[in-house]
Amino acid sequence: MFIGHFGVGFGAKRYGGRVSLGTLLMAAQFVDLIWPVMLLLGLERVEIVPGITKVTPLDFVYYPFTHSLVGVLVWALLFGGVFYAFRRQLGRALLLGGLVVSHWVLDLIVHRPDLPLLLESGPKVGLDVWNSLALTLLIEGVIFIGGAVIYLRTTRASNKVGSYGTWGLMAFLAIVYLMNLFGPPPSSASAIGIVGLSQWLLVAWGYWIDRNRVVVSLAEREPGAAASVKTASP
Repeated sequence: MFIGHFGVGFGAKRYGGRVSLGTLLMAAQFVDLIWPVMLLLGLERVEIVPGITKVTPLDFVYYPFTHSLVGVLVWALLFGGVFYAFRRQLGRALLLGGLVVSHWVLDLIVHRPDLPLLLESGPKVGLDVWNSLALTLLIEGVIFIGGAVIYLRTTRASNKVGSYGTWGLMAFLAIVYLMNLFGPPPSSASAIGIVGLSQWLLVAWGYWIDRNRVVVSLAEREPGAAASVKTASP
């Protein structure tokens, strides 16, 4: 799962309001943002095994700190807690924590049974959709396109940066995703870690474009719903 996580981050703007797209993308992709660090430090391990699934050659041998259910819940609590400590907005803090957890839920759909429930022992789970390229493309595509549409309906570009930058990020994510699917496997685990760190640039891109877009009113977003509310008001 790659663009699916970003799709969830885009779609969350509908409920995040003034929370920047960069923060929403960071939350949705958070465990994959810290996973490369764990790889490079030798705290977690991945091996390259071509053919292990029809979508990815990566065998996630050991990654309990970032991708176990317990680990993800801890990261979600920390992420949401830090946001609440600075902003004192409980609803949005819960949203961000939920986005962190959504990463594990989406990974559960596509991964082989390699996602730990606990840290060091216990069962591993995964629905193994990665063994169907068509189904993987369908699920990720629907989530990404759906999230992108929600973001575009929830916000409006205030200048050309907000317009071209948004479409550029969406196109770039789609291209990178297709290159990962149909390109050659990575050369080493270290290379995966180094390239993985570049995802922080995508988060920065999200902050940049969101500063050049504004949240549209309910009347602009859903004219029918706004009219119904107005009619029902005394």
